[in-house]
Amino acid sequence: MAAAPRRGAGQGSGSGGGGERRDRRDDRRGGAADKGTAYLERVVTINRVAKVVSGGRRFSFTALVVVGDGNGMVGVGYGKAKEVPAAIAKGVEAAKKSFFKVPRIGGTIPHTVTGEDTAGVVLLKPASPGTGVIAGGPVRAVLECAGVHDVLSRSLGSSNPINVVHATVAALKGLSRPEEIAARRGLPIEHVAPAAMLRARAAAASAPEQTS
Repeated sequence: MAAAPRRGAGQGSGSGGGGERRDRRDDRRGGAADKGTAYLERVVTINRVAKVVSGGRRFSFTALVVVGDGNGMVGVGYGKAKEVPAAIAKGVEAAKKSFFKVPRIGGTIPHTVTGEDTAGVVLLKPASPGTGVIAGGPVRAVLECAGVHDVLSRSLGSSNPINVVHATVAALKGLSRPEEIAARRGLPIEHVAPAAMLRARAAAASAPEQTS
């Protein structure tokens, strides 16, 4: 009779641990819909760090998070805490403080650009509508949160997710709007931007009017 309660207790603790693990996995995803916010959140990587002390090892977690509004604003944050959800929350707050604007033409970027950060090198190229985001996981997270829907990319350096994300951010910060280039050269925008880019800009500007 004593064995049955032990089996029941073991099963109960196992199911509770599984529920805790499921909750932790759900927290890693960081979906904006569940939290009711207007921002897109993507957890790129979570790393466990162990510190050896006299009493044993103490564990902490670091989370690299990308946050954006899906309409040209994006930021990257890095959080560290004793638990995964707290690390993600700190990363989200740091990402919101580092928001910057990404120039776009329709759903793609204005021109080809290369971003470098430490050992990471990322090449981004504009693409025609319907191409999609041709990129790996870390680069895709940044581009989707920034609202870039058609782009070609290639990682030319380190495969470390942290380096790749920061290189992607450096590439997006290196983009220039056609108006800025035309102003620097003292030329009209028609002499700087290709005709296809101007047509895409006009179509993107008239799209809200047509839907309304």
